Amino acid sequence: MLTFQAFPLGPLQTNAYVVVDSARTRAIVIDPGTADPALLRKVAGLKVEAILLTHAHFDHIGGVDELRAKWGCPVYLHPLEKDWLTDPAKNGSARWSDVTAPVKSGPPDHTLEDGQKLQLIGETFEVRHTPGHSPGSVSFVCGDLLFAGDALFRRSVGRTDLPGGHQDTLTKSIRGKLYSLPDDTLVLPGHGPETTIGEEKRENPYVPALS
Repeated sequence: MLTFQAFPLGPLQTNAYVVVDSARTRAIVIDPGTADPALLRKVAGLKVEAILLTHAHFDHIGGVDELRAKWGCPVYLHPLEKDWLTDPAKNGSARWSDVTAPVKSGPPDHTLEDGQKLQLIGETFEVRHTPGHSPGSVSFVCGDLLFAGDALFRRSVGRTDLPGGHQDTLTKSIRGKLYSLPDDTLVLPGHGPETTIGEEKRENPYVPALS
């Protein structure tokens, strides 16, 4: 059985996730906002097979290059944001100079598409394109786990006032791509505590489930 651990990193406390296979030999990292020492210790001695990015805002990508260089692992990102890694103006770090220095890294090694199934660490990670917070936002489904990025939070949703954001698009993404999952699916968001699909369908004030 795979295990995971969340690491709230950086000035915005962005959740990076380390997901480890049942044999405790292989891992993937989702949204490394920084190359935090605790995260690096968690993957020390493991084969890091990939870095998966739910999107490319600066607070989700700050540790990409250090991890990629250290473990030689490929980076996956939706093509609508493939140039955001290299451009602080597009990933937002240039805009938020009071929060962060400019953030940039090399381009992704692979792009993602809706419905794609990635075979990593002996598991299947299904890609669901969930735009609205940003145009290339994706969520990853693995069994009963949903790595939702900044689409869906506990009792909240991702902001849509940044470039490329759109409220109606986000609502459609959540209802069509996330609320269609089983109610007991564990939602692991980009910020804040975990929740479940069933809880959010009942309690989320921003995107109530349609009856």
